[in-house]
Amino acid sequence: MKAMNAMDSRQSPDEILASGEYPLSRKDLADIAAMIYADAGIYLNDSKASLVYSRLSKHIRNLGLSGFREYCALVSSPEGAAPRREMLSHLTTNFTRFFRENHHFEHLRDEVLPGLINRARSGGRVRIWSAACSDGQEPYSIALTCLAMMPNVADYDFRILATDIDPKILAQARAGVYDENALETVSPAMRKQWFREVDAGGRRKFQVDDRVKKLITFNELNLMAQWPFKGGFDVIFCRNVVIYFDEPTQMKIWSRFSSLLPEGGHLYIGHSERVSGDSKNVFDNIGITTYRYTGKAAGRRA
Repeated sequence: MKAMNAMDSRQSPDEILASGEYPLSRKDLADIAAMIYADAGIYLNDSKASLVYSRLSKHIRNLGLSGFREYCALVSSPEGAAPRREMLSHLTTNFTRFFRENHHFEHLRDEVLPGLINRARSGGRVRIWSAACSDGQEPYSIALTCLAMMPNVADYDFRILATDIDPKILAQARAGVYDENALETVSPAMRKQWFREVDAGGRRKFQVDDRVKKLITFNELNLMAQWPFKGGFDVIFCRNVVIYFDEPTQMKIWSRFSSLLPEGGHLYIGHSERVSGDSKNVFDNIGITTYRYTGKAAGRRA
């Protein structure tokens, strides 16, 4: 990652990019950027200095460190494995909501699920992957869409895998407990059928019904690491994730997705994202950030 490890000769590594309790120097940011890129493929440049400072300064204080220089030394050492993992959690953006970019769920409901449900009813296997599930609102939205069409879908070989790099956010996803305002984009009928109010210290919170959870398996997964999948997927949701990657990493991700989809399988991506590189030739753009795999990729797995 040359851009992360080299500085323009006119730039001073001691230049302060963000000031506050713990000044963040250009070298500090470059070191953090190199680590986060190596660990998760996330690309950070100087424009992210304020974000890095705001996300990590409290973490530094809680660790009792003197500043970013000592922090960088810790998280780059063998003894700093745990705080380095925490660094990743702090720098990962987890904005989401139920039925976000609803046109994807409408397409799934109208164009994709009828065929998949027929296959499941005939004894076939169906798999859907939510590849960066955050606190679970995306995979639960997928499950609710499936249940609306086939209330007993969990009785068949029909499952949703939901993965994320952040173990803390995955714990929230598994619990499936949300504030009332998080359910604003869930229809009243779905709220009534698939959520129940729970005691949360005087605050109104709602928990996803166990019948919805039964459809979903939540697992920790780094998209940059090995993917431990035995089979492929019929549908992949990976939305608003690759915008944090540089172009070579994006192209690698698109290629890996194509290796897991059957001909005619579907890929849903974020509103600011586009399939790029050679993968443009193997994915047909059939709607707003909606793609169908053509089956043309070389070296794909079954």
